[in-house]
Amino acid sequence: MDKFWLKSYPKGVPAEIDSTQFRSLVHLMEESFRKYAQRKAYVCMDKFLTFAEIDLMSKQVGAWLQSLGLAKGARVAIMMPNVLQYPVAIAAILRAGYVVVNVNPLYTPRELEHQLNDSGSEAIIILENFAITLEHVLARTKVKHVVVASMGDLLGGVKGAIVNFVVRNVKKMVPAYSLPNALRFKQVLADGARMSLQPVDIHHDDVAFLQYTGGTTGVSKGATLLHRNVIANVIQAEVWLQPALDREPKVEQMIIVCALPLYHIFALTSCCLLGLRNGSLNLLITNPRDIPSFIKDLAKFKFNMLPAVNTLYNGLLNSPEFAKLDFSGLKVSNGGGMAVQKTVAERWFAVTGCPIVEAYGLSETSPAATSNPADSTEFTGSIGLPFPSTDIAILDDDGHPVPLGQAGEIAIRGPQVMAGYWNRPDETAKVMTADGFFKSGDIGIMDERGYTRIVDRKKDMILVSGFNVYPNEIEGVVAAMPGVLECACIGVPDEHSGEAVKLFVVRKDPSLTTEMVMAYCKEQFTAYKKPKYIEFRDELPKTNVGKILRRELRDTK
Repeated sequence: MDKFWLKSYPKGVPAEIDSTQFRSLVHLMEESFRKYAQRKAYVCMDKFLTFAEIDLMSKQVGAWLQSLGLAKGARVAIMMPNVLQYPVAIAAILRAGYVVVNVNPLYTPRELEHQLNDSGSEAIIILENFAITLEHVLARTKVKHVVVASMGDLLGGVKGAIVNFVVRNVKKMVPAYSLPNALRFKQVLADGARMSLQPVDIHHDDVAFLQYTGGTTGVSKGATLLHRNVIANVIQAEVWLQPALDREPKVEQMIIVCALPLYHIFALTSCCLLGLRNGSLNLLITNPRDIPSFIKDLAKFKFNMLPAVNTLYNGLLNSPEFAKLDFSGLKVSNGGGMAVQKTVAERWFAVTGCPIVEAYGLSETSPAATSNPADSTEFTGSIGLPFPSTDIAILDDDGHPVPLGQAGEIAIRGPQVMAGYWNRPDETAKVMTADGFFKSGDIGIMDERGYTRIVDRKKDMILVSGFNVYPNEIEGVVAAMPGVLECACIGVPDEHSGEAVKLFVVRKDPSLTTEMVMAYCKEQFTAYKKPKYIEFRDELPKTNVGKILRRELRDTK
C-alpha cells in the first residue's frame, strides 16, 4: 500500500513502531515501576501515590485475586469513576494474569447485567456509591467475588475518614446496599500483603481488556484488545506526541489531566497507560461535570497535557475562572471521542495558546488510528494522518478503494486493531475485511496529503459527548414499555453534546405521556443514552417490507 501520507509526517516521527520491545503490558508497567519508582504517578483529591506505591498495592491486590483460584484469562470487572483505586486495580488484574472489563459506573442494572454476563466476569471491584446497582443483578451473573471500595480508601487515615463521612452522610452519595459476601478494598490490600504475587507467563496475544461498545444489533459487544494491541497504541501515541513535547521549555515530568473516565478507551490509553509508559503524573478528576471544583484542581498544577472531548473543552471555556489559569506549561490538547467544533477550537486557542489537536479512533482500535500532528499550530477540522504502522483505506460499498478525494467508508489496518468482538465471530466478520482492515462505519474523504475528513456516518450510531448510542438498543428497550406500539430514535444536533437522542413513539395507550416515557428511560438507560426529545406520531415511515426509515425521520425532524 502506498503510504503517501508519510510525506506529511512531522520531523522525527517514525513511519513504523516496534511493539515487540515489550512482551506484555505487564512488562511495560513493571519497567516503569522500577524506572520511576520515586516519582509521583497519580494525584486525586490532593493525595499523591508514587509509582512504587502503585507497584506495591497492585502486587497485593493481584496476589489476593490469584488466591481466589481464578484461571489465567479470567475476566475481572472494574466499576469506578476516576479514583486512586482504579490504576491500582488495572495493574493488579493484568499482573495476576487476568482480563480487565471496564464498566461505566453510571450503568443501570439492565446494562450492568448484560456486560457482566456477556464478558463472563467472575469478580468485580466496585465503588460503594454504585453497589446498589450490582446488588440488583448479582444473583443473575457469574460474579462470585466482590470487592467494594470507598472514596476515602487511599486518601490517608484522617482525610479518608472525613471524605467517607461527607460522601456517605452529608452528600448522601452512597445508597444503602446489601452485598453480604463482599470484601472491602482495604481488607483486600491487607490480605494481599501477606501473600505473594505469582509470576504469570503473559504474551502479546493474551487478552488484556474487553472494551464494551455498542453494536448495530443494539447489543453491546466487547472489543477484544490484546496486550499487543494496547502496547502498540501506547507507543504510537508516544512517538506521535514527541514533537510537541520537544518544544521549549522541556518538561522533566509531564502532568496529564485525566478528566475523561478511565473506563473509556480514550483516557485508558492516552492518560493511564501512556502516563505509565513515560513516567507522567496523572491528575485524576473524579467528577469533571463539577466545573468549579475541576478548575480549582487545575489551578494547583502547571499541567502539560489535557485530553478531552468537545463538550468538556466547551464547559471549561464557559467558566470565567478557567481563563485565569496558568497555561504556560500546556503542550498538548488532544481532542477525540467526537468532532471538535471549530468555534470551540478557536476559543480554546485564544484562551490557552495551545491548539486542539484532533485525533480519531474507536474502542476497536485501542483507540487512536489517526491524528493531526502534535505540533500543529492551528485547527484543521480534519482527523489528521494515519498513525505510524497504520494504514487507512477509503472503501466503497463493495469494499474497493475509492479514488483520492472521493467519499467512502474509513477502514483501518494496524497493530492497534482488535482481535475481534468477544465471542461474536458473526459480528467480527461484518467489520473485518479479508486483508485485515476494520471497517469503521464512518464516511470520510482523504486528500492528496493524507489528511482525512469525516463527512457522514454510515451506521445509525448517535454520538453523545463522545459516547456511542445505538438506536437499536434504545428502540428495543422502549418498545417493551407498556403503552408503546412502536418507536424509533435518531440523533439530532445539540450545541452542548454534539448530538442528542430524539425518540419517536407511536402509542398503543392514548394516555401515555412524555413524562411517563422519560421516567421509564431514566430507569433503563445511563444518562447519555436517555432521549432528550420525545415526539409522538400516529405512524412511522417504513419501507414496503416494514423496516422503519430512520433517515426519513432525520429529514423531517
